[in-house]
Amino acid sequence: MPTGQRKRINVSLLIPFLVIAMVFGALIWKKYQATRVSAPTPQVQQPSGSRSAVLFFVADGSRLAREAREMEPCEGPEACLKSVLDELVNGPVGELEEALPDGSVLKSVRIAGDTAMVDLNQTFADGLPSGSSAEMMAVYSIVDTVCINFPEIARVKLSIEGVEQAGLRHLDLSEPLTPDYSLEREAVPETGTAAKPSSTPDRKKGHK
Repeated sequence: MPTGQRKRINVSLLIPFLVIAMVFGALIWKKYQATRVSAPTPQVQQPSGSRSAVLFFVADGSRLAREAREMEPCEGPEACLKSVLDELVNGPVGELEEALPDGSVLKSVRIAGDTAMVDLNQTFADGLPSGSSAEMMAVYSIVDTVCINFPEIARVKLSIEGVEQAGLRHLDLSEPLTPDYSLEREAVPETGTAAKPSSTPDRKKGHK
């Protein structure tokens, strides 16, 4: 077969393949462009529900006990910590007793590394009943509440009116304190009955 005729046959076979390849390429490119333009970006839905916290109050005047509390959403560790401690200051809603004296005010909250810095007003110190037990209950209701809800916090430094070397009558507050869950009342299982939540949980106190 002459060389010129062979070239013409090769070109005639090649042209349909090129046309088909161009058509498929154009279709693929069009589909890719349409996908990029029209496909909406998936939106991540942020949780809007409440969160749970564990607060430590006093049971039988001598032991700490836990009370669960539903909390509003918060933003940032310090804001969340303050909201939890505000609930502790507000007092229990169930059968437990308040751990902090009336008039206690949370003045400031700050987190430094693994330590929470909590400043209280002078009324917190002055309003505590006499005796080391009341001081232990009040102080460790704060410390245990902070550390159980925020595992990244290992200790709590309490101050009074900004004085970091402050102390109570029987308890030294000059150094950060670690939680002490041995002060907690042991749970007593009930047979055949389930604990019934309060239908109208009124706070025992509402100071802020």
